[in-house]
Amino acid sequence: MKRRDFLAGLGSSALALPLILDGFTTQAFADDSPSLKKVAELASAQDRILVLIQLSGGNDGINTLIPLDQLSTYYNIRRSVAIPENRITRLTSAIGLHPSFVAAKSLFDEGKLAIINGVSYPNVNQSHFRSTDIWFTASDPEQYLSSGWLGRFVNYEAPTFPVGYPNDRTPDPLAIEIGGAMSLTLQGNTNAMGMTIRDLSAFEQLVNGQNATGGSVAQRTGKAGNRLDFIRDVQAQSQKYSLRIKTIAERGRNQAQYPDKGRNILADQLRIVARLISGGLQTRVYVVNLGGFDTHWSQTEVNDTTTGIHAGLLSNLAEGMRVFQQDLKLLGVENKVLGMTISEFGRRPATTSNGTDHGTAGPVFLFGAPVRGGVIGINPSLTDLLPDGNLKMQYDFRQVYASVLSQWFQADATHLNTVLMKPFSTLNLLTTTSVREEQMLTATTQMTISNYPNPCTDQTTIEYVLPRSSNVHLMLLDSRGHILTMIFSGFQPQGAQSIRVEAANLASGVYFYTLRTEYGMISGQMNVVR
Repeated sequence: MKRRDFLAGLGSSALALPLILDGFTTQAFADDSPSLKKVAELASAQDRILVLIQLSGGNDGINTLIPLDQLSTYYNIRRSVAIPENRITRLTSAIGLHPSFVAAKSLFDEGKLAIINGVSYPNVNQSHFRSTDIWFTASDPEQYLSSGWLGRFVNYEAPTFPVGYPNDRTPDPLAIEIGGAMSLTLQGNTNAMGMTIRDLSAFEQLVNGQNATGGSVAQRTGKAGNRLDFIRDVQAQSQKYSLRIKTIAERGRNQAQYPDKGRNILADQLRIVARLISGGLQTRVYVVNLGGFDTHWSQTEVNDTTTGIHAGLLSNLAEGMRVFQQDLKLLGVENKVLGMTISEFGRRPATTSNGTDHGTAGPVFLFGAPVRGGVIGINPSLTDLLPDGNLKMQYDFRQVYASVLSQWFQADATHLNTVLMKPFSTLNLLTTTSVREEQMLTATTQMTISNYPNPCTDQTTIEYVLPRSSNVHLMLLDSRGHILTMIFSGFQPQGAQSIRVEAANLASGVYFYTLRTEYGMISGQMNVVR
């Protein structure tokens, strides 16, 4: 049975199939769409890493970042949860911090924390499940997608995964989610594009060489036959990944003093991420989760609004970010890691007895050495509200995504269109972090590419100039940005290059070709006529 036919038969259930391997649970990678190879092939010690922190439940941005310029209104409409003025830590002249979030101030003072105010999307859906899906898929509210934005990003870059993976050049998982089941954000066009470490204690078991029982897939399911061939293939790949992670984790280390294990679930997850990065794992995307932000009740204690559920969560978030960043700095890798938080919505300005209901806009935090620190946008107005009494949006969350993809991962317009499906303006979020990156930018501006003849009928030759020697990946895409084939993948020296491309089997129309190097990307357009 072909992999594609088997996956089509499984449908979305393929995502839910867990494999117990060497003491920890992994999510089965599925196959067969053009996409995840480039991320892994180009991953190296120099590559950039994104760590996405999901704040599940809808974080109350108004009590996280207290509007010092609207205190009278704040105390009037938030009496049951308002933080006393003498307990607020001043961040800027207009923004104060919840006392439990004060650990984030050191990041801000060092220029390693960016605050984006009022992030949301038009016509917010205030269902946890639907709004989370919208943030994960980067869709419009009325648009239902089965792939996630990070899944599509990775899917675009690695067309043949998982066939032939892992291999000598690409030994590591391409994306990892820690502390939960695989989320929609890492789902590709047809396949899950990541691996999960569901149980944090299982990571320690893996590193310590303790094996969990569970048997083979066939033994656990009681099924046999060629339908399990693909599952066995994936299991074998996942087994290799588990052994690789064990090797990397043994090599890696943490240098910062994290909270005691079990006291801060986010710090526990980030500790693993830092250790794997330290050990040299070439994974570019990590997803971690901190849940519990649905604070309808007991957001604060009745007799002390600085304590309660929200205070504990903010303490875990701020301390987790701070110690993780400290660890990255001590390990000498902070320039290659960018952190970002997302939450499905904010909370309403008005309060319940001692909680808050589902809202609309909220803050997004970016942190790390590459960040252009500071505040983007103004404090959300507590008086100029939507008709339903909710906060107005200042920035679409997909503007943040577009900024990260283009400025951090250097995605070009074709790549962005594939991931986000329509254009979004970007925000100035990141700053150049090293001489090497400046050299890479210079090299990118010197790249040229074209094809001749153009238009073509049966064949054409793509010609390009490499300012520096590099591993290169030349791909042919259709007019919608979907990868049709990898024309060439391998090392090429500095100078002029040319590759003949057969076009006899292509229908008339417009096609694109994209050249990805270690220092940037460039694209061209090819017209086929009959």
